[in-house]
Amino acid sequence: MGKKIKDPGLGNSSAQFAKRMINKDGSFNVVHVNKKRRFSEAYNFLIGISWWQFFVLSFLSYIIANVFFASIYFFIGIEEVTLSQRNVYKDFVNAFFFSAQTFTTLGYGAMAPKGMASGIVSSIEAFLGLMFFAFTTGLLYGRFSKPKAAIRFSKQIVFREFRNGQALMFRIENNRNSTMIDPKVSVNLSLSKKNKKGEYVNDFYVLKLERQTIRFLPTTWTLVHLVDKESPLFEFSEETLLKQNGEFLVLVSYYDESFNQEVHQMYSYLISDIKFNYGFVKAYYYNEKGEMVLDHKLFDCVESLKS
Repeated sequence: MGKKIKDPGLGNSSAQFAKRMINKDGSFNVVHVNKKRRFSEAYNFLIGISWWQFFVLSFLSYIIANVFFASIYFFIGIEEVTLSQRNVYKDFVNAFFFSAQTFTTLGYGAMAPKGMASGIVSSIEAFLGLMFFAFTTGLLYGRFSKPKAAIRFSKQIVFREFRNGQALMFRIENNRNSTMIDPKVSVNLSLSKKNKKGEYVNDFYVLKLERQTIRFLPTTWTLVHLVDKESPLFEFSEETLLKQNGEFLVLVSYYDESFNQEVHQMYSYLISDIKFNYGFVKAYYYNEKGEMVLDHKLFDCVESLKS
């Protein structure tokens, strides 16, 4: 049996129906409750959400702001902006269009404030519009420039015969065309067990890899853990291993030339994800010109090794 290690930061407490610790996107599976919201966290939130969420949120903020100011122009009197159409819907739409032109500081000239009240409101709106677009531009730059790893992990983790023994394997590749320099991989195993007090606790082990680092990664890299007497998986048969409530916690770090700094990415596999007696299909080959070809469609492909 492998040697236990101290809690790497995920906590020793567990539960009978505890879910995975690390999500597929690399985030920790932690639900925060009773946490105070801070405005200073807005930047990190807006930088971290997906692109479609960012654009939807930006568009909704733009619409809400213009509806708010359009309502003010409407109640002040649309006559202070343009001629009334004697129709509530058309007058509000005109107020919205004027608000949009003011908010974006565009101004076509067809509508303009004609009174003191509308002049004051439009001046405030123009200022807020400038602030809004400056803030959005800063967020766009931050999202593009934020260092982020682009490691692709195989969907499968396999357990197979290897070198007169057995081994656990998964593989990774770079999802960008940039060069990965000195990639390093570490894998911890978390096993949730019931102790003598009837409480569920996590035991952590380090999985020793055949190679933990390489110089660069232009194609794919298959990570191999030999299941020998020093492995925490050695005592389990195929049947008993699948009954364990466990998770393989993977951390990859490398120097990315695009950002000129080291980046990190996490991932995890559940013990229940293991495919026994399967091997990975080779994902790269050489064409007639002698060029190395990496077929990304083959990256997740596995084949049965049963005779």
